[in-house]
Amino acid sequence: MVSARSVDRQLDACFSNLMVSSGGGRGQAETGGAMPMLSGWKDLPMELLMRIISVAGDDRIVVVASGVCTGWRDALGWGVTNLSLSWCQQNMNNLTISFAHKFTKLQVLTLRQIKPQLEDSAVEAVANYCYDLRELDLSRSFRLSDRSLYALANGCPRLTKLNISGCSSFSDSALIYLSCHCKNLKSLNLCGCGKAATDESLQAIAQNCGHLQTLNLGWCDNVTDEGVTSLASGCPDLRALDLCGCVLITDESVIALASGCPYLRSLGLYYCQNITDRAMYSLANSCVKSKRGRWGTPRSSSSSSKDVDGLANLNISQCTALTPPAVQAVCDSFPSLHTCPERHSLIISGCLSLTNVHCACGLQRHRAGSALQATSHAY
Repeated sequence: MVSARSVDRQLDACFSNLMVSSGGGRGQAETGGAMPMLSGWKDLPMELLMRIISVAGDDRIVVVASGVCTGWRDALGWGVTNLSLSWCQQNMNNLTISFAHKFTKLQVLTLRQIKPQLEDSAVEAVANYCYDLRELDLSRSFRLSDRSLYALANGCPRLTKLNISGCSSFSDSALIYLSCHCKNLKSLNLCGCGKAATDESLQAIAQNCGHLQTLNLGWCDNVTDEGVTSLASGCPDLRALDLCGCVLITDESVIALASGCPYLRSLGLYYCQNITDRAMYSLANSCVKSKRGRWGTPRSSSSSSKDVDGLANLNISQCTALTPPAVQAVCDSFPSLHTCPERHSLIISGCLSLTNVHCACGLQRHRAGSALQATSHAY
């Protein structure tokens, strides 16, 4: 834990740098008046305190400074909107409980852990006081139970980004409840949440969270085509979907995504070994459709390039049923997919039959190398 003395030293250094950079030493000469004297740190104007804290750039200082006096606590409570406690290697749970009531204006909170520390009591404290919270990272919180999700659903309805990857104890009923109350979610990381991510919970997400853009379902092995097709119809704004390790899905999932999610830019299918060429051709054909409006009319010139370009990242590693012509068709349809080392975004590791698939720039390099080799043999 950071001591008050070390905080004083860091604040002194930041204050000195701030005064030099702002020309504070010239104030008396230029104005003809005396600079106000500060008897101690507690006399700092709140605007200057906030600026010094921002220059320090250390969330540990923020936490300790909030305990100096009620004035500082109130100023930081109103001014700090982004906080990370990932640096805390011990007692993160108690620390979170102790600061939650001080920082009621938090919008972004990171509680990522190296070793599990957080318990439901800490999340409940955050939910009770941080009503404006928009982004929360609880990844690797193995000790949390459904109590945490219920608390967030009731206390933080404005959440737009939630990372609960690795929280393997959550159930699908708790996730369904959360989706019914946090309908503004745009990014949700459920990687490794095998009990929570089921077809039933994905159907609830599709029904309630229509603005969802990023979803990670990595290694959620209970997910089937039923859940993914629900997402494709209920979340048309999806930009990134990770289905790595979802071993039960088939071509039907990819076909639904190709048809229902025209803005999809990143798709992870690692180890989805039921995926065949049929899924690849559906992706390739969706590119032709995406260049026209939903009802067959050309897209306006104002459409962003990200919307029109389509897939920019595709992971089909270990999808051993795929053949080169089908994957090449996808690569040819989406110029942003690359097999070349510099911009490797079509990942095909573990698929030995696909080694001759090349993006446009990779194909040119391959042909140039072949021509050079032929020339050298001629001589």
